[in-house]
Amino acid sequence: MSIESEGKATDTTESNERLRALHARAVRLSAGAVARVDAARLTDETPCAGWDLRALLAHMATQDRGFAGAVRGADDPGAWEVRPAADPVADYLAAAEEVVAAFAEQGVFERTVLLPEFSTRHRFPAATVIRFHLVDSVVHAWDVARSIGETVDPDPELALMALEVAAAVPDGPERSAPGAAFAPALTADDAGSTMDRVLRQLGRAPEWTPKSLRA
Repeated sequence: MSIESEGKATDTTESNERLRALHARAVRLSAGAVARVDAARLTDETPCAGWDLRALLAHMATQDRGFAGAVRGADDPGAWEVRPAADPVADYLAAAEEVVAAFAEQGVFERTVLLPEFSTRHRFPAATVIRFHLVDSVVHAWDVARSIGETVDPDPELALMALEVAAAVPDGPERSAPGAAFAPALTADDAGSTMDRVLRQLGRAPEWTPKSLRA
């Protein structure tokens, strides 16, 4: 191996390890918000149209387990079907640990991953897949926090990575289709925090507040 190729390999490894660390922080951010949810609030509304907190947490747990299984080589579309749990908070927290562990496995970045929700034929590099899950975790952390009248404040490095991923999400007609992962982007200037920009890019209004807390 030449010195140049050794250098490229080192750069790639360092980049992947940074991604892994950022991803773990994103999931911890989400888990921290979920851990503050009281069972009495599971019927509270969320920024996700049509979903209360119970439905949102079930979706999040399903996504975490779906990503974890996909990264480990599973290709069962049924793994992405939402199955409500008796204790949605505990179920999500367990799923969060599972997905972090999956992306922490040795050799994970050498794999390609099938994500049935995106494509039943195309396989994505694991480095792309971990970015998908990172931004999903950051945004859902905010969804949960806002639903209980709180917010989240990702560290600057994590917020910038989430913005980079969010900016790359296509903003076409598919965003208005039923079941779309994200609503159409909201037009606004670059005012506000980096997290505000992430939210607007993915169709969420940073000022959203549940009806129960509005004056």
